[in-house]
Amino acid sequence: MSQIQFRGCGTALLTPFKNKGTEVDYDAVAKLTERQVEAGVHFLVPLGTTGETPCLTDAEKIRILQTTKEHAAGKPIIVGGGTNSLAQTINSMKVLEPYGPDAFLIVVPYYNKPTQKGLFEYFKAVAESTEKGIVLYNVPGRTGANIEAETTLRLAEEVENIIAVKEASGKYQQISQIIRNRPKGFSVLSGNDDETLSLMATGADGVISVASNIDPVRMVKLVEALEKDDMKTARELHYKLMPLFKNCFLESNPIPAKAALAQMGLMENSLRLPLYPATEATEAIIRETLKELF
Repeated sequence: MSQIQFRGCGTALLTPFKNKGTEVDYDAVAKLTERQVEAGVHFLVPLGTTGETPCLTDAEKIRILQTTKEHAAGKPIIVGGGTNSLAQTINSMKVLEPYGPDAFLIVVPYYNKPTQKGLFEYFKAVAESTEKGIVLYNVPGRTGANIEAETTLRLAEEVENIIAVKEASGKYQQISQIIRNRPKGFSVLSGNDDETLSLMATGADGVISVASNIDPVRMVKLVEALEKDDMKTARELHYKLMPLFKNCFLESNPIPAKAALAQMGLMENSLRLPLYPATEATEAIIRETLKELF
């Protein structure tokens, strides 16, 4: 089965809530998806970390994916499906697969702290459970475990439908090793907005972005400038966006990003516990950040 090669700017979509977090705001899901499409974002990533997915029911996940797909205007969709249990991850994928995602984003299992051999066998088993593409998601700051370059490359070489990695390790040498030695057609995507320029300048294919929830137009322009080797434009955009990159992580993602979209009138500033809305200090910094951008 042929797979999409993911390139460019993908947005790790927020999940808007209403009624103090008790309900998903599906109207806002639709409007936010349309906003991304209008900005020219290349692909969409619902139900990831930024979407507060561990706090969603299966029924909510299905409807979020359906709504995103209905309003995506044919843009490719990578949907989050990973947990820290093989059985639960496969079950999550089976729940979502009938609703038409193009690929699954599967995070390194968190809390368990698996070995490299365990990670290889886990991702191999996940990939064998579906014909859809699998995007590895390496974010050791959240999971407590790092998938090393050798393991990523072995999976890319040996498992046909493992098609990409979202690298948020911050380990430039490791990511460079993957870029240098990856097989043809395997995409490397930055998982950190502030590393988009440096990683794409050395061969990465794009980014799965938090900041593009807030400023999708500039994030698309940044990525497209890098694809054209227009470093002058890319640098200008990078420095324009740097305060946003930084301030999206003043508190745990997606707390500041939700504060920003609420200030922009695009969603209610509601999160589900254990996450909690931004402090007044963060709100003030986000307000100034938005003034500088827009």
